[in-house]
Amino acid sequence: MEYPDIGVGLRKLVYFVASTLDGFIAAPDGSFDFLPLEPDVAPYLVSEWPQTLPTFAHAQLGVDSPPAGRFDTVLMGRATYEPGLTLGFPSPYDHLTQYVFSRSLAPADHPDVRIVAGDPVPFVRELKARPGADIWLCGGGQLAGQLLDEVDELVVKLNPVVVGSGIPLVDRGFSPSRFTLTATRPFDSGVVVLRYTR
Repeated sequence: MEYPDIGVGLRKLVYFVASTLDGFIAAPDGSFDFLPLEPDVAPYLVSEWPQTLPTFAHAQLGVDSPPAGRFDTVLMGRATYEPGLTLGFPSPYDHLTQYVFSRSLAPADHPDVRIVAGDPVPFVRELKARPGADIWLCGGGQLAGQLLDEVDELVVKLNPVVVGSGIPLVDRGFSPSRFTLTATRPFDSGVVVLRYTR
């Protein structure tokens, strides 16, 4: 896979996330075990999006370490960061520079990631202007809601399940934002990976 957009001044913010058919990325309590990694999707992620797989799963999935790809940075909200932390993984994406947006986490208590307490929008605009590869917005819904206007590409791993409520793909007030479909990748399991650009 080629990454022609990597370069100075060309960094893109890519929101790559798993979702239900009704637009939720997690249950109301933040859990997401109802969105399993389907066996037919795993090889695709390993070959096309290896950097979106947690570092601690690389050996099990056969991912090169460190994995090659288009990203050098990942952005997470606190709720996205905490499940790995609870399981004993304080640096879930150790192969990337990790930023966690939180006003309550103390940087000294989390030396494996970089805690950002300020407004994510100016921070991300400045980050995009720096030399480097593209930036992966891992989640969650509130952070995506704040950063939606900065998202250049949206990649949704759409799962064939409806849950009714939970944490939405984007959590913000009503404000339509149109994207253009650029690619689809269906799987026998019913999962479809949809790629959009602004």
